[in-house]
Amino acid sequence: MLRFGILSTAKIGHEQVVPAIQDAENCVVTAFASRDLGKARKLADRFGAPHAFGSYEEMLASDVIDAVYIPLPTSQHVEWSIKAAEAGKHVLSEKPIALNAGQIEELIKVRDRTGKLITEAFMVTYSPVWLKVRELLREKAIGELKHVQGAFTYFNRDPSNMRNIPELGGGALPDIGVYPTIVTRFATEAEPQRVQAEVERDPTFGTDIFSNVKADFGSFKLTFYIATQMAARQIMVFHGTEGYIEVKSPFNAVRWGAEEIEVTNQNHGESQIFRFQDSRQYKRQAEAFARATQGEAVEFVTLENSLKNQRFIDAIYRAGEHGGWEEI
Repeated sequence: MLRFGILSTAKIGHEQVVPAIQDAENCVVTAFASRDLGKARKLADRFGAPHAFGSYEEMLASDVIDAVYIPLPTSQHVEWSIKAAEAGKHVLSEKPIALNAGQIEELIKVRDRTGKLITEAFMVTYSPVWLKVRELLREKAIGELKHVQGAFTYFNRDPSNMRNIPELGGGALPDIGVYPTIVTRFATEAEPQRVQAEVERDPTFGTDIFSNVKADFGSFKLTFYIATQMAARQIMVFHGTEGYIEVKSPFNAVRWGAEEIEVTNQNHGESQIFRFQDSRQYKRQAEAFARATQGEAVEFVTLENSLKNQRFIDAIYRAGEHGGWEEI
């Protein structure tokens, strides 16, 4: 059993990831760390973890964990990923793992030097929903792919929320822009060549709150928009010469809606629906991570993959400054 330490008491950790780790077949949460020992102990008691630490450094120095999950504010992901790997712990970091491609290049050097697994928590890549989309595209179930369309939006104007604080790595692109990019790259197994974008920033917060993106993948185009101050919506559609695939709950499976893929034929006369009753993508992520730390040949999000995704995001920011095409 891979023993996890949770570095922070952030909401996403104890609401989504920690229960999934506890439910996994090959890993367990044995410790929580917080700068407030009381908070760490409260969560440790809640999840039956035997250890609680009043500092991150103390947990990293202990021998009661083998790996860490890092749900800290985005601006701290690189710092603590490096510290954890250098302390001999494997690292599962919440996305985005870094704020620019250069930081991921630094993480690759640390991974190679320490020999520890460092990976970004893109849970969608472990979901049977997205594995099925990739399979359908490989089989050319919709003919030749011509266009991918996506949207991911929610409304949040809380000034105390890290997503609205630039110093903490806030912004729509780091928070949710990484999803249409990663799932398109994952499902199509293709890379973007250039990108155009409009990027709007909040005049008070200074964070990017809306992006309208067009990316050229060569044989097909991707267009998507994201926003943090619009009504909530999630959708991904893959449109081909012989039909299209619509992913009904592409990112926040279960919480958003039905885990379904609908494949519709060319003349819109027939549809086939694939339902996934319980994809448990966070659980699958934890299990794959644990197997990868043991050297098993499993698919996981490599830092090289993260680097390509971050270069995509970096190019969107650059394109947003002038509106023209930007090479990736």
